Amino acid sequence: MSPSDPREPAVTGPAATGPAVTGPDPSGPAATATAVARPRGASAAALLGSELTVLFRRRRTWAMLAALAAIPVLIAIAVRLTSSPVTPGRGPAFLDRITQNGLFVAITALIVSIPLFLPLTVGVVAGDTVAGEANLGTLRYLLVAPAGRVRLLLVKYAGAAAFCVAATLTVAVSGALIGAALFPIGPVTLLSGDTIGVGESVLRSLLIAAYVTVSLLGLSAIGLFISTLTEVPVGAMAATIVLSVTAQVLDALPQLDWLHPWLFSHYWLDFADLLRQPIDWTSFGANALLQGGYILVFGALAYGRFVTKDILS
Repeated sequence: MSPSDPREPAVTGPAATGPAVTGPDPSGPAATATAVARPRGASAAALLGSELTVLFRRRRTWAMLAALAAIPVLIAIAVRLTSSPVTPGRGPAFLDRITQNGLFVAITALIVSIPLFLPLTVGVVAGDTVAGEANLGTLRYLLVAPAGRVRLLLVKYAGAAAFCVAATLTVAVSGALIGAALFPIGPVTLLSGDTIGVGESVLRSLLIAAYVTVSLLGLSAIGLFISTLTEVPVGAMAATIVLSVTAQVLDALPQLDWLHPWLFSHYWLDFADLLRQPIDWTSFGANALLQGGYILVFGALAYGRFVTKDILS
């Protein structure tokens, strides 16, 4: 029997203790590439779950949510410690009603958060979607693992949209809790003069939170697009936030009345119709239509940029 005969018995003596050729090192780069490629057939839901897990495990995310939760707390404590009643018409809308009903803390906090704090946090998350991965060098591996660039882009936007929901609910829930703790809770008098019970008042607060969430979706799409243009996440974040402030400044100039209906921030504070009986859905629909337009336009721009992006450079 020749030494090369495949039927030759296996060596069981001391020679068998030598190094055996068993293929690539299971802990080496080849194994890493295999592990990355293994989820190729993973569903979009699994990819989204992974994205949300990464997003909400970051300390930065929780720090921003904690800062947002502190806004209604500071408002409620300031009103509670004030010896003189708040003069109607001074300060944010509904501030003078907080002492009468703690449910107004959440609404007032949302009004205070909309111009700066909510757009700031959304800009950070949206600006980091693609640029953050590119900066870390993980973008190419993410594109190998799932099923391509379009799915990854949709998942990244869905993650930013999920943060919009979490940020808005954080302000609303924190405001409701601190309002109930420091002030009386009871029926709410609407802007139309009608009175509704506590249960319906909570539902109205959730509707306002939904309105604000929809308002931020256009900004998220803009941030996603900007994030595909650079590998520096801080630059994408800053550009998104600056655009948010710029849009609000332009919306405040009466000389640009013709431009106002096209600005993504134009309807941000127009949720007063949700506090009337019956509810007038006109502003909600106009806001949703405007934000949908921004999502389509900047989503298409992000797609056009991302599918041609050189991730190996």
